Amino acid sequence: MNPHALYVIGHTNPDTDAIASAVGYAWLLQNIREEDVIPARAGQLNRQTTWVLQRLEMEPPLLLPDASPRFASITHRLNTTLPDRPLREAWVIANRTGGIAPLVDPDGAPYGLVTVLSLFKFLSQQVGSHPRREDIRIGDLLARPCRDACDTDVPRFLISSRIRDALPLILREERSVFWVVDEQGAYAGVCRQRDALNPPRLQLVLVDHNEAGQALGALDEADIVEILDHHRLGNPPTRAPIRFTVDVVGSTSTLVSERIEEEGLSAPPHIAGLLLAGLISDTLILTSPTTTERDQRAADRLARWAFIGGSPLAGETVDSFGEALLQAGANFAARDPEDIVTADLKLYEAGGMHFGIAQTEVTSFAQLEEYRQPLLAALQDLQKQKNLDFAILMITNVVSRSSRLLFSNDVPILRILPYPRREDGLLDARDVVSRKKQLLPAVLSALES
Repeated sequence: MNPHALYVIGHTNPDTDAIASAVGYAWLLQNIREEDVIPARAGQLNRQTTWVLQRLEMEPPLLLPDASPRFASITHRLNTTLPDRPLREAWVIANRTGGIAPLVDPDGAPYGLVTVLSLFKFLSQQVGSHPRREDIRIGDLLARPCRDACDTDVPRFLISSRIRDALPLILREERSVFWVVDEQGAYAGVCRQRDALNPPRLQLVLVDHNEAGQALGALDEADIVEILDHHRLGNPPTRAPIRFTVDVVGSTSTLVSERIEEEGLSAPPHIAGLLLAGLISDTLILTSPTTTERDQRAADRLARWAFIGGSPLAGETVDSFGEALLQAGANFAARDPEDIVTADLKLYEAGGMHFGIAQTEVTSFAQLEEYRQPLLAALQDLQKQKNLDFAILMITNVVSRSSRLLFSNDVPILRILPYPRREDGLLDARDVVSRKKQLLPAVLSALES
């Protein structure tokens, strides 16, 4: 992680819109700001997003599972010398670094630190408590090997590990400087206690979500500078006023495309194609009830940028690209039940209950008979792992534009939902395809009644 960069990131269990809006908005901000802007993701990619990234020949954004500062953000790679070199070499380094000279073995492993305290101990041992000045010369002392005057018991911390996990040890130590090593145990630098107690905070732009429960971990250890979203409000507190946009459109990719146009820019074909995929995925090729006229205009705009000659999507149309995109994520056979119930999962709280709603897409409900029991078992395991009162899997048929609902357990208060129960135990939610605009409001209304 780069503590000086701005990270644009979507929700955990990211869908295509979360990835697309992070990549697209990071591209825009990079073009209108002087600072580094990095797109990131808060979880593993689903099959649909993986397919579209491969189709567009793009690499996935950086995986950023939590915002807790790492040792990399406070590491200083100071000059080093070898343990057998004369102490005068460490003395020169220490005079330039504020009293610290790292000793590193020829193989790159940390050996010891020459510090003010270690030098004092060395002098005390060599000179004694009642020295006669003519008995020893400074030059003789500085000719001794560095190893004689160093501290070899300094704790080491992995450069990629979280600072907060090491704070108890750091606070117990009398030392003020510590080793930082890489994954192979080689010297990466040193860090100071004062920096560990007040590390730089990551700067985040949240896209496609605004609820802390759906954000990357340790959100309270970062600074949110902006939110761009199209869901209900549930935003975390911020330290200072921020730019906050929650708008009634079908996808966050629509909002990003509008921002790009407002700046007088056009996205490169691969980024425009990814944003179009996010829009198509969230609106089921502009047929979902969440679709607005702005989404229609955004689709036309993005298609104009994405389908130009020479691009990965040259010759495509919104419909042809959309059908292939939806098909890419609509198959149970190649996926584990655990993946299906967690790939697009969102957690909520209402009416004193904690619950989750996962959504998956199919092209035919015929697959359900074979996979219903494994999916139910996976949903029940999810409920236990997340300590939920219940969990729902929303299985959406992208061809018939309807859904069926699988519950982890019976919830009496939800029996008033306006969806008939089928013989196989699933609820038949005809014409329901949007978790955000159709299913979630019905569930919330039942829980709060």
